[in-house]
Amino acid sequence: MLVIGLTGGIGMGKSAAAEHFTRRGVPVFNADACVHRLYEGEAVAAIEAAFPAVTRGGRVDRKLLAEQVTGRPERLRELEEIVHPMVVKAEIDFLLEQERKGAKLAVLEIPLLFETGAEKRVDVTIVVNAPSEVQRERVLARPGMTLDKLEHLLARQLSDAARRARADHVVDSGTTLADMRIEIDKLIESLQTREGRVMERLRHSYTD
Repeated sequence: MLVIGLTGGIGMGKSAAAEHFTRRGVPVFNADACVHRLYEGEAVAAIEAAFPAVTRGGRVDRKLLAEQVTGRPERLRELEEIVHPMVVKAEIDFLLEQERKGAKLAVLEIPLLFETGAEKRVDVTIVVNAPSEVQRERVLARPGMTLDKLEHLLARQLSDAARRARADHVVDSGTTLADMRIEIDKLIESLQTREGRVMERLRHSYTD
């Protein structure tokens, strides 16, 4: 099974691309959705111990947590050290399950793919990209989003140029949704015949 890493900056169309992979029958693991689940279950106790008073009703309150980590890199790293291993385990479980089901391709949708070194856990990387003016227009249209918040989010991510330079494939989401889907269809067709190498390594690391 070929493991695909899908990423892109905020507002670049990554979610729309992931939805099309799903529509085409390619299983997709959403790292952000996994974190949300962890914040409602497995990670709650560890996060509450490290960041007292950030949980409400047995769940992590993301706003309260953000107040403790925003602008404090050492605290953010502490949070990542708690959550990251749980996300990686969930990814591996997902991939092994899809391989057992006979999937030829599987996608890991990871916003900070390169920033966290997750590209080492995939066979192929795909970056979804759009012009910066399109990105800003999309993101600033979101409820509660401000220019300051956007700048803070962008500061945590690689530049678009750096992300594109490291990608195996770049999908343009700056035109129409239909055009983006056509690009993805062509990619799926070309990747179907590729043989993945990551799964063998993951199986060994998972059982060791």
